[in-house]
Amino acid sequence: MLEISRWLLFLLLLQKGRYGFSQEPERKEGEECFKTGISSCGDCISSGQFCVWCKQLNFTKPGEQEAVRCDTRSQLMARGCLDDSIISPENSFKVVQNTPLSGSFNQRQTQQEAIQLAPQKVHLKLRPGMPQTFTLSFKRVEGYPMDLYYLMDLSYSMEDDLRSIKVLGAELFKALRSITEHAQIGFGAFVDKTVLPFTNTNKRKLANPCPKTEKNCQPAFGYRHVLSMTANENSFNKEVNKQGISGNLDPPEGSLDAMMQAAVCGSKIGWRNSSTRLIVLTTDAGFHMAGDGKLAGILQPNDELCHLDSNVNARNNEQDYPSVGQLAMQLEKHNIQPIFAVTSEVADVYKELSKMIPKSEVEVLSADSKNIVSLIRLAYDRLSSKVTMAHDDLPPNVRVTYTPICPKRGPAGEEEGVCNGVLVGQQIAFNVTVTAERCMREQDFTISPLGIKDTLKVTLSTTCDCECNDPQDKQHPQCNSKGQVNCGICRCSVGLVGRTCECSVGDKDENALRASCRRENGTECEGRGTCVCGRCDCHLTESGTSYHGDFCECDDDHCEKFANKLCGGNGRCLCGKCICNQGYEGSACHCKTSDDGCRTPGGSVCNDRGKCRCNQCECNEGYQRPFCEVCHGCQDPCQTKQTCIECLFQMGVSGKNCTTACMDSVKHKIVDMFTMTKKPCKLKDSDGCWITFKMEQLVGVDNYLAEILRNKECPELPNLYAIVGGSIAGVAAIGLLIMLLIKMLIYLKDKEEFKKFESEKARSKWAKADNPLFQNATTTVANPTFTGE
Repeated sequence: MLEISRWLLFLLLLQKGRYGFSQEPERKEGEECFKTGISSCGDCISSGQFCVWCKQLNFTKPGEQEAVRCDTRSQLMARGCLDDSIISPENSFKVVQNTPLSGSFNQRQTQQEAIQLAPQKVHLKLRPGMPQTFTLSFKRVEGYPMDLYYLMDLSYSMEDDLRSIKVLGAELFKALRSITEHAQIGFGAFVDKTVLPFTNTNKRKLANPCPKTEKNCQPAFGYRHVLSMTANENSFNKEVNKQGISGNLDPPEGSLDAMMQAAVCGSKIGWRNSSTRLIVLTTDAGFHMAGDGKLAGILQPNDELCHLDSNVNARNNEQDYPSVGQLAMQLEKHNIQPIFAVTSEVADVYKELSKMIPKSEVEVLSADSKNIVSLIRLAYDRLSSKVTMAHDDLPPNVRVTYTPICPKRGPAGEEEGVCNGVLVGQQIAFNVTVTAERCMREQDFTISPLGIKDTLKVTLSTTCDCECNDPQDKQHPQCNSKGQVNCGICRCSVGLVGRTCECSVGDKDENALRASCRRENGTECEGRGTCVCGRCDCHLTESGTSYHGDFCECDDDHCEKFANKLCGGNGRCLCGKCICNQGYEGSACHCKTSDDGCRTPGGSVCNDRGKCRCNQCECNEGYQRPFCEVCHGCQDPCQTKQTCIECLFQMGVSGKNCTTACMDSVKHKIVDMFTMTKKPCKLKDSDGCWITFKMEQLVGVDNYLAEILRNKECPELPNLYAIVGGSIAGVAAIGLLIMLLIKMLIYLKDKEEFKKFESEKARSKWAKADNPLFQNATTTVANPTFTGE
């Protein structure tokens, strides 16, 4: 029963949206109307969707600016403006082309394209700030043509995969024809750039880059287009069977280079204008991308153009690899959906790549690619069951959102503008809401499902003028017969100004009038306007809006940008400052209003020591992020709170009042043992005892919790007898040492004198008269009888 009710609701919504109209969102009276710089009805209705203009004569009081005519409807009526005098232009919506959706694709429709998206052309004329919603219907046509380009890595490690694909041609065609009778298939191959360090440039190796001598080893190449789109199974098998393996040096291959050429060389590949376009990339290696070419001295960026010459990329070695962003843009531009059939070793790499390329799928290939046919079918089913709406060439200051109306609701948190689980032939719808933030000239943009050629062309313009049905007399009595009424305001004749054209430039001194148009810097109307009767008449800016302010000092074109959008696309620029939409904050309205990232586990915001901006704590000086807990530059509370701690310690004994000492900044507990993990602090009281305590900062700036040990540490009194006895013993010991030292010195002196004496005594032998010059003569006679025998 619930399912039936859901389908009835779905059909009702489709019926309401058949012609593209929808109910305008209910206006909330009391919403703020930004009126700064308003001087005309056109300025008013351009300033916000809740601003309306009162054209009633004599509505303004003497001395009031005409800007008071601009306000919300309820405020103007409260001031006395009649309902029929309120100007509030509405949005205009017109369906220009709405060809019905096709049921199925047949042979007759090969000459007339099938229609999968309705309507095809609409015209919107919007009031700035006021959204317009219309319904867009989509139905994937049964039997819609399919073009599949099989792009294969022919590096040496894919040898067994090539053998498999040579025998799987029949199964591949059979699988495609089970999807549609109008299927075509093409074939291309790639390896890598034929320069060092990607490929061995030895002539022999370039001719045969395989590690073993192979009969059917192709010379090294970057990308080669082998077979254009064909429905002929024999042609496919014949060309694939001619292919041989090749080789290179490094593991990453030139996959992105090959995909770029396959995407942009449409006429040579044979992509049909009306078909579902698929590129099946099979590889067992990663990929080179922009910047890698510098390794080979290739500095020229990829130009995203077709360079196929004799079916090979003629500028393969002259241009760098494309970036992922370049490839994603070209695939989306040409409505091509890639399927990455890769081995398990590199599956994670290509899953990350798939996140950056819309409408792409990754499948895990077996070691010899025998499961490629089933993988293509599974990937196609997932791609075709997911419909994602996107827009292109969107003008600045225009927002587009998509609300899917799907028969099968997707999981919670599903991305905006996506329908999942859509069957072929099943009609779905999207509510498209377009909002122009500012006045703009007529421009076009397109809306289409990703990977589908069908588009909706939206022609968008804005209503920034008022149709007030003014009286035609050029000398209206309201203007003292000196001007014409325009939306309740007098447009005075030349030389006259004022609310009722009462002021003539010639009535006052010109210098005095001009002086009132200058600010302190002396520039008249800031150089952005003309001084008329003492008031600045502001000029238009380059974008077509008006400068405003008493001295034309303000404009609404120069505010801070985020993601290259004025005020981040989430607010409006007012006199150089971003006024954020509800739910956004920050100088460029770049942050969603939230304090979740600033809340501590205790529930406070930044521990009350800072402010939460852009969901991050901006801490008071000295405190550190993320939650303003630690302050490295603050004074140590162990020092600043000593007087308070001493008072709190004595309070339990003496009943002392510590309000003056603590100023209610410290809560305390007297404990026998600490429970805090902070380092202990000590202070000496008036009795010379040590009080030990620990402090922990609570939420707030000057708010602490202290734990104070109940027992003080008091030093013991000194032992007087030990000190005196020790002093006497020390003096005696020192005296004894001095005496021993003196004795030692005397002994050494005496020893030295004794040595001197001995030396003098030895020298005194000359006084014994034993000089040989004065000895008595001695005669020696030899007895001849004794000859010594």
